Amino acid sequence: MPSSRLSRLLPQQAPVSLRERVRAACGALLGLLVTGLVSRAALGSGAEFPVMVAPMGASAVLLFAVPASPLAQPWSILGGNLIAALVGVTVAAHVPDPLAAAAIAGGGAIGLMLALRCLHPPSGAVALTAVLGGPAIHDLGYGFVFWPLGVNTLLLLASAVLFNTLTGRTYPHGASIAPAAPQPPGRAGLAASDIDAALKDFDQVLDIDRGDLEAILQRAQLRALLRRSGPATCASLLTRDVVAIAPDTPLREALQLLRRHHIKMLPVTDESARVLGVLTQTDLMDKAEWHRKGPRLGLARRLRLTVGRGRAPHGCAADVMTTSVESLKPEMALAEVAVRMAQGPHHHLPVVGPEGRLLGVVSQTDLIATLVAEAATRGTSPLAEAAPNRARGAEGGLLDLAAGAG
Repeated sequence: MPSSRLSRLLPQQAPVSLRERVRAACGALLGLLVTGLVSRAALGSGAEFPVMVAPMGASAVLLFAVPASPLAQPWSILGGNLIAALVGVTVAAHVPDPLAAAAIAGGGAIGLMLALRCLHPPSGAVALTAVLGGPAIHDLGYGFVFWPLGVNTLLLLASAVLFNTLTGRTYPHGASIAPAAPQPPGRAGLAASDIDAALKDFDQVLDIDRGDLEAILQRAQLRALLRRSGPATCASLLTRDVVAIAPDTPLREALQLLRRHHIKMLPVTDESARVLGVLTQTDLMDKAEWHRKGPRLGLARRLRLTVGRGRAPHGCAADVMTTSVESLKPEMALAEVAVRMAQGPHHHLPVVGPEGRLLGVVSQTDLIATLVAEAATRGTSPLAEAAPNRARGAEGGLLDLAAGAG
């Protein structure tokens, strides 16, 4: 019973691996150490001014443990600390009672940070530090904004950018500030505009970016599809009669094959049928220049390939093909294939066997039709009724399917 009551007091958090916990702790350690050492070296060991202010410890929690948070982005820490310091120093100079000054500085800093979209929780402590930091801080006046606060902030931010980048975390985290696109009539599933409307109704500050929230919801929908799907595997769906090309196939010949067979993707294989990449219509459109006789490499791409490879390109498939393609295994469940395909830009994926040899191709259209048929067999009629519209739309079809299944 006591343990049950205690568990209610613990916050609900997403599961985090041991590796991520160690990464965050090491990042904070290194960031604070670099900030302190560089500040002390610049100021000198015998300086009367503080080398580092305490709110940097709270900032390190955000910058290294939750670098995707909107509260941890560069403008949040830079703008938040700057505003809080200015407010704190100003209030301390005009309000004699320290407790009243601390309250006014904290509330004023929060209000301004919200208005300027740079909310950073540790900045509330910065405002109080400017008021309650004692004679050493008060003597600095507005110089506190530059030293030690400004220098500490820049050093910790630079450490966070470097450490997060080296350890595989995107920082600064791209904020989703683009307006939500309208959802086409009749399409199932959540639209970005739906999420924006729900957030507006919620009317609270959330520690997550809109784009991340949308991605999590879509991933959950796809996982629901995976959980409810039938036993069918990739082997039951793949097309074995596949037109493949060699890496030295000329671009013009590749284009002719795409047109002749009415397909959008050609697997590129070596002599042993191992998949080296894929050549798509998009590759030809984006990476080649078009002339009267067909696609060919432009001068800029020729120069890049020459510098990168140390030899001149030949205008063949290897010069424009996509190599970062995730291959599928024949035993993979179709719902898992839907997850992989929805997360990437390709609507056709190669299926490989032992040693990476090509077995066939799975197309998005066939995948959607099969999953819809499975859903109809299980009696999920709304999904089956929506199937024709979804199957016709290659973009977003899998996400709509997942939304209907979820």
